[in-house]
Amino acid sequence: MCLCPVGAVELKGECMTRRLLRRFASYLTTAAALLLAGALWAGTAYADTGSAASGSASGSASGSASGSASGSAQMPMASPRAMIALSLAQTQTGKPYLWGGVGPDAWDCSGLVQWAFRSVGIDMPRTTWQQAEVGLAVPFGALQPGDVIILNDDASHVGIYAGGGNVLNAYDWGVPVGLTPLAQFDIYTIRRFY
Repeated sequence: MCLCPVGAVELKGECMTRRLLRRFASYLTTAAALLLAGALWAGTAYADTGSAASGSASGSASGSASGSASGSAQMPMASPRAMIALSLAQTQTGKPYLWGGVGPDAWDCSGLVQWAFRSVGIDMPRTTWQQAEVGLAVPFGALQPGDVIILNDDASHVGIYAGGGNVLNAYDWGVPVGLTPLAQFDIYTIRRFY
């Protein structure tokens, strides 16, 4: 007995529409897996560190254009492990700040960053001053989510850039782990980890 909708073609006991949907889902899953594998190939993705798009363009019927980005350099994009570290740190949102706190119930800024990155296999020192000396230095124009940002003129605070101009951090007494606008801080250095 066929359970196909009225007018659907039955082929070997299965509705043609159901078979096509399963095949499409299989192709979609394969394509997603290939895209993910490509993104995980960390050495092949690059971000342009040039400042705002500079150059000139001229239009014509043929659509020709020219431009330049003098002084720009290629820099590897944030690693998938750094993105996972950011996601792990986000699971701690709402937990209280505690000076010297290394979790799991309360955190200080460097303890949260250390825990998140160590959880993905990246060896991270304990204090902000030590964290400011490790990893790859990143110019502000190349800032990506997952980058570690050492903050304040004296490197006394650290967080993980979450995108949208926000830093995920354990801010201070009375303020739970969460997002803080980057504009509230002076940036001491930005570090990237693979």
